[in-house]
Amino acid sequence: MEKEQTIIPDKVKQEAVLSNIQSRKSVRNYIADKTISKEDITTLIKAGMAAPSGKDVRPWEIIVVDNKEILATLAEKLPYAKMLKHAPLAIVVCGNKEKSSYWYLDCSAVTQNILLAAEALGLGAVWTAAYPYDDRMNAVTESIGLPENVLPLNVIPIGYPEGETKPKDKYDESKIHYNAW
Repeated sequence: MEKEQTIIPDKVKQEAVLSNIQSRKSVRNYIADKTISKEDITTLIKAGMAAPSGKDVRPWEIIVVDNKEILATLAEKLPYAKMLKHAPLAIVVCGNKEKSSYWYLDCSAVTQNILLAAEALGLGAVWTAAYPYDDRMNAVTESIGLPENVLPLNVIPIGYPEGETKPKDKYDESKIHYNAW
């Protein structure tokens, strides 16, 4: 008979992960001429694609945008993404609606992983919504040439933070309910 193994949590790993989650913030100002390495871009995308997916369908599609003209066009067309004009990079998280009708849920998990990875790498990032707004989705689709079956969830401007942005404490005990409302 095998001996039962006791799993002891790695405190250092726990603290690092929880600290990163609590440190994540929305960064909208970036150092203008500081580019992001291909290695860091790959790290961000791999983190995103490590997200859970219903039935492991993985309906996501990722578009990396570092073309200044496209970034400026998106900044002009998207009402809450003006910072794209100064960002060295954006990641557009999209979903293939033919693979899953719940693509936006899986892609939200991808987005959160990218935002957490950006924080871990010392980068600043912010979620700017495209979905479910038709005008924003159309602007993104036209700007980057998405096929009809691929819908943009959001555009994530990413860069090295300029200035200091502090995370918000969003913990609210009044939102917690046990066993029933």
